[in-house]
Parts: sequence; C-alpha cells; structure tokens
Amino acid sequence: MAIIVSRFHENITSQLLENARAALRQGGISDTNVDITFVPGAFELPVVAEAAAASERFDAIVALGCVIRGETPHFEYVASEAARGLGNVALAHRIAVGFGVLTTETMEQAQARVSKGAEAVQAALETAAALERLDAASRD
Repeated sequence: MAIIVSRFHENITSQLLENARAALRQGGISDTNVDITFVPGAFELPVVAEAAAASERFDAIVALGCVIRGETPHFEYVASEAARGLGNVALAHRIAVGFGVLTTETMEQAQARVSKGAEAVQAALETAAALERLDAASRD
C-alpha cells in the first residue's frame, strides 16, 4: 500500500494519516507493508500517485489531503485537479486509489472529517480486492 500525504494543512492531514494507518492495522496490514510519501499540497498528489502506480510495487494507493475554500477560485482548481488526476491514475493503471482529499468550507469542517483517512483505506482495500477477483475470473 502506498499512502501519499499532502503537508498543506498538516494539522488535518496528519490526523487523516493516523486514521488511515489505524484502518490498515485493523485490516491486518503491518506498517512494514505501507510506503508513506509526503508532498507539498493536494495538487501534487496525482503525479506522485502516478509514479507509485507505474512502479507496479503497490496493490493500492491512498491519497490524503485537505483543501479549504478561501476567498479566491484557487480552491476549485486544486480540488478539481486532485480529483481528476487521481481518477486518471486509477483508470490508466487499473489500480485502487483511495480518495482521502477533504474539500471543505472551513477548518472546523475539515477537523470533523478526519475519519475520511480510514474510509479512503477501506475503499482502496475493497476496490483492490474486487480488481483481484475480476483478474482471477478472467484467467479461468
């Protein structure tokens, strides 16, 4: 499992990461099977996810970030490109990509949603299992 974490709004993304790691441990995945990479912000998540997917070292990728609306349209650009880019990685490489990028109006809303780190892990694991089942069925 690769986890890519944005450092922007680190007070939030560090909690997303801790919740993601706890979900992995609950799923029986040890810390030694998890590669964590930090990037400056949510905009940089897709390019590192692309590199992780292209390496073919991982069964799944989880991207964690936080984009909070401000007074300019910057929010829309960053949130949209992060979502589009991560979706493209999933489709191009047929790999599970857990989307744990919060897009909120306020810091308080972000704080209330730090459990999304665990949810992104659960979605990635479930998707990876579904892809594995489909691959196995196509070989039969």
